[in-house]
Amino acid sequence: MKKISNKVAAMVLTAALGTASLPFAALTTHAATSPLTAQEITEAVNQLARQGVMQGYSDHSMGAHNQINRAELAKMVVKAFKLEGKAKNPAQLTDVQPKAWAYKYASELVGLGIMQAANGQFNPTGTVKDAELVQIVSKALGRDVKSVNYWMERFYSGNQAASRGEVAYLLKTAQKAIPSEKAKITSVQSLNAITLIVTFDAPLTAEDEVFAKAKADFVFNDGLTLTNLPRLKTGSISTYIVPTSVQKAGTTYNLTYKGNKAGAFTGNATLLQMNESRQVTNDTFEVEALRSDNVTDYGYVISAYSAGRGDNAFVLDQNNRANGTTYQIISSMQAREVTITPEGGQPIVAKYVPFTQSTDGVQEPKFRLPEGQVLTPGVKYTVTSDWATIKNPSFVAEEIDPLEITEAEALSETSIAVTLADDPRDELFSGRSVELTAENGEKLLATYKYSSRKGAVGIFDIQQNGKLSAGTTYTVTPVGDWAGDSQAELTME
Repeated sequence: MKKISNKVAAMVLTAALGTASLPFAALTTHAATSPLTAQEITEAVNQLARQGVMQGYSDHSMGAHNQINRAELAKMVVKAFKLEGKAKNPAQLTDVQPKAWAYKYASELVGLGIMQAANGQFNPTGTVKDAELVQIVSKALGRDVKSVNYWMERFYSGNQAASRGEVAYLLKTAQKAIPSEKAKITSVQSLNAITLIVTFDAPLTAEDEVFAKAKADFVFNDGLTLTNLPRLKTGSISTYIVPTSVQKAGTTYNLTYKGNKAGAFTGNATLLQMNESRQVTNDTFEVEALRSDNVTDYGYVISAYSAGRGDNAFVLDQNNRANGTTYQIISSMQAREVTITPEGGQPIVAKYVPFTQSTDGVQEPKFRLPEGQVLTPGVKYTVTSDWATIKNPSFVAEEIDPLEITEAEALSETSIAVTLADDPRDELFSGRSVELTAENGEKLLATYKYSSRKGAVGIFDIQQNGKLSAGTTYTVTPVGDWAGDSQAELTME
């Protein structure tokens, strides 16, 4: 995110950091006028002052336009997020006196890994650049960096120092994003046939986001159900993408959350706009969606995945817009199905292959035929769905060579690495298993660990509490024909 700085600072020496008892001198600066309004800064400063998070100077001023130093920030962060006593091992600092007002706050945050103190040097009078502020608040709140950066968007300038007023504004915003087990729904709207946008008055706790818990908490009428856990949108305070089973267009749905009425919405007739379907293996095909068609996978716009999506991650505002474009969101494909019909034949229901809906920056959820069934080469197949329309829904099946297992290695007594002859460049391991046969005929089943693939290598975990026996050699073969008749051997050391 490229920003033009509005903060040009002039250096001024001052003797106080917020209390006359501070045992060290401090060099601060007065920042130029912030891009934030005077009212925004005043409201933030006043709120934090009432909470005891922010303290004024000895001359009774709040120094809102002064550059904040590390000592001041440490106290504000600890107080704002109630982190007192949270560090199991508070840090020992060498450049702050133990009796100094800032010591316990700095020691706490360094002990928690939220702020740094190389070799015990905390540098209490040092200024805090915006880029560092993002990291500190992100760690303290347990929220992704991209969201915190978005909250700072109006005044963020990377290598420029943050002012006390700007920090107050950011912390005032971030406090709203503290999870609460008492969170209540404030609005619910249907985005498309399988997706709700639900806003709470505070983010959910990790326990309330767990799928089994969320499915019990979100209750609908007319058979509508949650199909996967709610996911917090990047950049939002407490707005969630909530996947549902297919809604009946025009039906009025009432939502209760944790037994309380939470709102009503009308079933949505909007179907996701997919681009085309294509064959992947002899029993698997995919349905593609394009960012250029203004369709994005939820994985690029949710807080939980933002760190792992790199430059592909981005922020949608409350209207699902970014850079002037409104996006349709593909929510979780968990439990989704499509119908694939061979020309002149009977329809076949194919189920989603877990963790394949968007990999390597490409939106291509995969679907697999029922076990034992394969696509017949030369036959034209057409894919249809009750949750999406597909611009080019048909393809002619081809004979595709199976993957080839060339090597297997024991990683532990319960896990092995399987190597293919070539990098499949996609999650073609997903949903696959291998059988391990010992010299004495004992058999073990190992199933692919979702999203573990690195190039041609995937991790498979032994199932049913099975364990590899030391000194035993196993022959590893695919279950089914996904890797043909290829095999490899491994020995558990």
